[in-house]
Amino acid sequence: MKLFRNIKQWLDNQEHLFYLFLIILIVPNIILCFTEPMPVVAKVCNVLLPFAFYYLLMTLSKNCGKMFWILFLFIFFGAFQIVLLYLFGQSIIAVDMFLNLVTTNSSEAMELLDNLIPALVSVIILYIPALILAAISIIKKRKLSPVFIRRERKRALAALVIGFISLGAAYGLDARYELKSDLYPANVCYNVFLAFQRNAQTRTYHQTSENFTFKARATHPEDKREIYIMVVGETSRAMNWSLYGYDRETNPQLSNMDGITSFCHVLTESNTTHKSVPMLLSQVSACNFDSIYYQKSIITAFKEAGFQTAFFSNQRYNHSFIDFFGMEADTYDFIKEDSQGFKYNPSDDELLKLVEKELAKENRKQFIVLHTYGSHFNYRERYPENHAFFLPDFPVDAEVKYKDNLVNAYNNSIRYTDDFLARVIHLLKEQKVDAAMLYTSDHGEDIFDDNRHLFLHASPVPSYYQLHVPFLLWTSGSYQAAYPEIQEAASMNRQKNISSSVSFFQTMMELAGIETPYRNDSLSVASPLYTEKPRVYLNDHNEPRPLDDIGMREEDFEMLRKKEIDFKYPSPDSSQKEYTSSE
Repeated sequence: MKLFRNIKQWLDNQEHLFYLFLIILIVPNIILCFTEPMPVVAKVCNVLLPFAFYYLLMTLSKNCGKMFWILFLFIFFGAFQIVLLYLFGQSIIAVDMFLNLVTTNSSEAMELLDNLIPALVSVIILYIPALILAAISIIKKRKLSPVFIRRERKRALAALVIGFISLGAAYGLDARYELKSDLYPANVCYNVFLAFQRNAQTRTYHQTSENFTFKARATHPEDKREIYIMVVGETSRAMNWSLYGYDRETNPQLSNMDGITSFCHVLTESNTTHKSVPMLLSQVSACNFDSIYYQKSIITAFKEAGFQTAFFSNQRYNHSFIDFFGMEADTYDFIKEDSQGFKYNPSDDELLKLVEKELAKENRKQFIVLHTYGSHFNYRERYPENHAFFLPDFPVDAEVKYKDNLVNAYNNSIRYTDDFLARVIHLLKEQKVDAAMLYTSDHGEDIFDDNRHLFLHASPVPSYYQLHVPFLLWTSGSYQAAYPEIQEAASMNRQKNISSSVSFFQTMMELAGIETPYRNDSLSVASPLYTEKPRVYLNDHNEPRPLDDIGMREEDFEMLRKKEIDFKYPSPDSSQKEYTSSE
């Protein structure tokens, strides 16, 4: 009892609370010193300058509890930052993190929150008791003495001067240092501003893109029936596809199917769905991403060229470009919206029923876009129980000790994607017409692959595992006979460096023979004109940055080099091979 009385007496002292609140406010900055790859002087500045500002602000009120609550926004940022660091290991809260709050549906959020309990508990322990103590201080109208406030204010001003000196040193010693990008919480405040700005631009998208046109026209014979299907996968990484040399049989059907060309060195330019998918479905890429507010998708291009279009998604509305683009189609259906319950989890097979129905219309020119749920976590829920080939596939909690189970479940989801794509191809074969299917995934995934113990995707700093994606082209026998140069070019380009974000749109436009000023054959992997471009990544400020300037670690570049060698010089028993024979 004496211990509790002593603790209570200590906490009743407002001067003690003043220092306690100050320490709690600066905790995220201290943690960032250990997680961020910055020069020492930048780390010192990242603690000293914010500490001085918090210090000074805390002296503006005689009631330290009141000031602590006034700074609640920074407490929220701190909690968010700690959870983010637990999840991804590094980096401050990016613009995309804030946008994810409004574009991630409730079912995805619940699946993720269930696996963040340790981080959430830590945040609760750190912040909730402090907020309660601050509230008690306010209710009981406790005050700091004027002498204490004057003394601490002088110290705060002295700390502020030292903080600005450290800021000058950071700028002087590191040419890449930026306050808006590197100084927490100034960088987070800037990112909040950008998030609001982008959200406002998104809300006016229908007005800003209203008059856009591709001026598209078809060049293939008008009287010949043709069907094209684009499949956008979810969270599927190339290294777990046996088509790309993986030593477990995750592609039993596609590996034995004629007419398929698999492209080896394909990277996405974003590890977030709300950016990657719109780039796949439009002419926009990392190099011109902000033009997305003024353009429409490939669906409109096909409509202008005389195609009957359809968009079917196994994801919920996210009130952004994926929705806008999908709704351009003559027929669209977001099948998860068929139920209001967030636990409604239809399999991707439901999309095939819609494809069958659409093909039954027998329109002369048909274009279908499918957005699957693919391999999104929780992996165990992405495939039926009878598709559980790799076992054990549960439990699949987000912990390193369950890595083998997680990988098994993830591989099962890849096998299920393999089955799904094979069935799409069979549906097209049954039509006995010129047809093509193009597939890629929006991004990959981390599954505790190395000693960094990274998990999931959408981290502010991507890893190799989040960027390397599968990219497949299938063409029917009659299509190959009609356009042999397409198959020849695809075979020629399969080993080249490719950006899915750039080439997906351009390749489909060439496959369908659609002419438009926005078509660029040097970006199409089905063209002999295809030209390799420097690899870039779209950062959260919507800037295209080279891979060596986004914070990726040596482990990631080593994997990129390793895979390049593996694909260039495959082993004799490798499953990495090319399937281009006729139907």
